[in-house]
Amino acid sequence: MTAPIETTHGQAEAQPEAILSGVERSQIEGRSLGQIAWMRFKRDKVAVAGGVVVILLVLLAILAKPIEHIFGLDPTAFHQDLVDPVRVAPKGPFGGMSWAHPLGIDPQFGRDLLARIIEGSWVSMLVATGATILSNIIGTVLGVIAGYYGGWVDSLISRLMDTFLAFPLLLFAISISASLQDGAFGMNGLPLRISVLIFVIGFFNWPYMGRIVRGQTLSLREREFVEAARSMGARGPFILFKELLPNLVAPILVYSTLLIPTNILFEAALSFLGVGIAPPQASWGGMLNDAVDLFYADPQYMVVPGIAIFITVLAFNLLGDGLRDALDPRSK
Repeated sequence: MTAPIETTHGQAEAQPEAILSGVERSQIEGRSLGQIAWMRFKRDKVAVAGGVVVILLVLLAILAKPIEHIFGLDPTAFHQDLVDPVRVAPKGPFGGMSWAHPLGIDPQFGRDLLARIIEGSWVSMLVATGATILSNIIGTVLGVIAGYYGGWVDSLISRLMDTFLAFPLLLFAISISASLQDGAFGMNGLPLRISVLIFVIGFFNWPYMGRIVRGQTLSLREREFVEAARSMGARGPFILFKELLPNLVAPILVYSTLLIPTNILFEAALSFLGVGIAPPQASWGGMLNDAVDLFYADPQYMVVPGIAIFITVLAFNLLGDGLRDALDPRSK
């Protein structure tokens, strides 16, 4: 039996243990930061919807080839009998939509648009994800070094960021992609084009991540846990990779979800300009490029890849906004 506590007014008051005696242990367990962030993220229905769409898009990109094989989809198969050669348009209404071709066909060769959207998904996701990883690696390493050491190191890296940001990226990407189309580094064809796109987009976009990481590191390096590590004799590399980087995971993750759709649009823009993914390989930007001259004859040929890009970019942006709110301890 828990003894009561005498208050200053002589009234008996139960001890805290007595008050909580009927409360189960699971109800008073502490929650980790990850659990708190997950609970807050689940409350944001729009972000959850964006996350579900992103997961479905990633699965579609990973399973694109098996899906095509299982359902007999061929993105390069011609169906000239379904195309009107005079109007250069599908014979049927709504871009040639049918049970056999749910999204219609392309007005030149009669290729199935659903198959080409699925085929183009893995190209766009691979280029965008690879470029984002490359940007994250370079930007995170240089940003955390600049923010922690400061002084001339910070000045040198900051001027390097300014130099990269001053590059006319689109023109530079066009020139590099065009000059390496015939073959380089022992590669040619689609592997070379994908590698060049990942390098160009990722290598010249790292300053954005670098500035974010640098700013976060400047505020973290004066925190108590960093001072404690220094007082125990920890050197710079240990503090950088064991103390600072784990605390930078949240902003890096959030910015990555916002950078991927930007890279998808960049890849689509380069393919649209004819220096990205070359036909007959399907890509969303390449489909838009092909649809420019055929828009009035068959508007759906431009609408379908445009909607695919729109949904992908919107889903990643909604997911990124939700993660930012969930991982920010200052948000309500």
